[in-house]
Amino acid sequence: MELLKNHSIKPINTHLYEVAFLHESYSHEHGLNECYERLEFLGDTVLDLVVSEYLYNMDSSLSEGQLTRMRANYVCKKALYTYSKELGLEKYLKIGVGVELTVREVDSIISDVFESFIGALYLDRGLGIVEEFLFKTVIPHIEKGDIFFYDYKSELKQICDQKGADVVYELLQEVGEPHDKTFTMAVMINGKKYGTGVGGSKKEAQQSAAKVALESF
Repeated sequence: MELLKNHSIKPINTHLYEVAFLHESYSHEHGLNECYERLEFLGDTVLDLVVSEYLYNMDSSLSEGQLTRMRANYVCKKALYTYSKELGLEKYLKIGVGVELTVREVDSIISDVFESFIGALYLDRGLGIVEEFLFKTVIPHIEKGDIFFYDYKSELKQICDQKGADVVYELLQEVGEPHDKTFTMAVMINGKKYGTGVGGSKKEAQQSAAKVALESF
């Protein structure tokens, strides 16, 4: 695999890397009993650990809350998509021929395989090699202070807590097919609507609503 050669990684178990790029649709079409999802689960945890440790050591003045928000920025879907595209991981993806996917679903898969690759690398070569790899691919984005995700919900909640105000989110609308839904959420502060937001998930819509509310509350 060219990716491994480019990063001077000598694989021991090449099968792990093959599985890391198998979408469930491809596995289903070819009668395979494995896909990238279990490796993605493992890679997610390993990535969180390495990023958390780096942030912890980066600045001793950062609070637990600040560290959590910073980590969220560098392990969110948009960040994973960026890392994956920079590495060209989409070239190795295997997706079922007869499957119709939306752009949102394809982007999500591209994000997923960064974590599944990390999971494969961890099982094959251990944490030390994973750290070396991430220090070349992810840590530079932290050093540059790149912004992939801003937690508007946490900021709004902090302000509301300071003012003694109650903030809740209400689902206004849910439309679309099960695999491609769009949600509209409203943010209510002390019973009054301060903003609405739309997104491909409830969390995304809540963040959009919180962003609007911050401008007026």
